[in-house]
Amino acid sequence: MASLPLRRRRGPMHEINVVPYIDVMLVLLVIFMVTAPLITPGLVELPSISKAPVVPAAPIEVVIKRDQTLLLRTRDVKTGAQAEQAIAREELARLVRERQAAAPNTPVVIAADKDVRYEAVLNVMDELQRNAVRRVGLLVQPAK
Repeated sequence: MASLPLRRRRGPMHEINVVPYIDVMLVLLVIFMVTAPLITPGLVELPSISKAPVVPAAPIEVVIKRDQTLLLRTRDVKTGAQAEQAIAREELARLVRERQAAAPNTPVVIAADKDVRYEAVLNVMDELQRNAVRRVGLLVQPAK
């Protein structure tokens, strides 16, 4: 007698068929690719104001010369007059704070000769910041 192969019972299938999910994702991708160029971005309407009545403050310039001497340069916005005075490093913070007390929003810029060491510029900036001088920045000349 020849024996017949035994039939195995089929158990539950443990795999997930992802093909339908991929089909749905591809259809959604095509829909978004077709509709995206048709959507116009919204325009933002910014509010407008009249010209500012306050004249912007001219900055206080701390000039570091090649020999590392300091000058304090101030400009009058209305008249355009420029005042320049040589100062010692010890009195720099005091003079700048006095000028900022009169006009609190006045920025302070450091203008150094291009041959001055970077360390000297940082020392002046550090001294101003340690003495609570606000709005300290660097003045640069734009390239031609």
